[in-house]
Amino acid sequence: MSNNPYKMLAQRLDELPNGFPATEDGSEIRILEKLFSPEEAKLAVHLRITLEPVDRIVELLPEGFEVRDARTIKKMLKGMVRKGLIKADRIEKGIGYGLMPFVVGIYEMQVGRIDEEFAQLFEDYYYQAFGQMVNIQPTFHRVVPIDEAVRMDMEIRPHETAKEIVDQAKAWGVMDCICRKQKELIGDPCGHPIETCMIFSPVPGSFDHSSVIRALTHDEAMDVLYMAEDAGLVHTVSNNQKDTYYICNCCTCSCGLLRGMADLGIANVVASSAFINTVDPDLCIGCGVCSDYCQFFALELVDGLIEVDQIKCVGCGVCVNACPEEALSLVRRPPEEIMPIAEDEQEWMEERAQARGIDINIVK
Repeated sequence: MSNNPYKMLAQRLDELPNGFPATEDGSEIRILEKLFSPEEAKLAVHLRITLEPVDRIVELLPEGFEVRDARTIKKMLKGMVRKGLIKADRIEKGIGYGLMPFVVGIYEMQVGRIDEEFAQLFEDYYYQAFGQMVNIQPTFHRVVPIDEAVRMDMEIRPHETAKEIVDQAKAWGVMDCICRKQKELIGDPCGHPIETCMIFSPVPGSFDHSSVIRALTHDEAMDVLYMAEDAGLVHTVSNNQKDTYYICNCCTCSCGLLRGMADLGIANVVASSAFINTVDPDLCIGCGVCSDYCQFFALELVDGLIEVDQIKCVGCGVCVNACPEEALSLVRRPPEEIMPIAEDEQEWMEERAQARGIDINIVK
């Protein structure tokens, strides 16, 4: 293995279920050089997914590691958390620290630090390696509609709609979409609203003192959700049923995952919702407004009526709420067409690792 700390860290991040593929020109190394100091990179290489206390992390450091003083290591770890490079949370023995994937993780946490240089570094990496990350099942994200788009007589489960996810939280926040900021910084803004990334927590007041996240009330969070809906943005969340702590409001013109369709030609970059669009021919007047809102080209005007492409429709419901005649609604897909969703993040990681042919125990 190379002694270059950035190459070592890149390999470590690629050992995570999410992946961090290498490129021919070393774009991934330049990204890490931008974000991590050499000392931070060396330390991050020895972290695991599981949150561990400082004393355990010190024990796991190899012989000859430059710094072994627990106080110094703790200071470094706290600094890396502030920079969005690693994760931290309360554990039985106090505060635990752990490794985050590049996506979804480190990249999204750079929303307060991103500049033109980093934006271009990401763009260079995107076209070389991002397709390898998003073209693997299970996908990072799945689509969820707002409740109102689903027909009233349909069964709705708690993890299946954006409103239910908002309702389950105890703290709400919103932050800028790093994807749109990144595109803006390279001179290719898409025009969609930027403050649209919604964050949730089961702990009241979690975002009250954040410098990056604007704390919201429940009703304000719903207002953001409806604003995103009106702007034609697609609601996506982590591809697991429990512990959903964010909603991304995405577009195919800027957002990394959905750009996989438009820029990389990958069809299944997100998992479809449990619902699919249907048209009431008695109400449809063929105005075509709904097709202007569909980012997946699933709607077509045929003989004066809208038709739904069953393969392309992801069940986001954005077009449903845009229809002035209320001629569209979401209905539940047949059971055989609904992809199983991992129970929690741990199950998702295990499925993802198996699909990539890697041993999750190396980093677990």
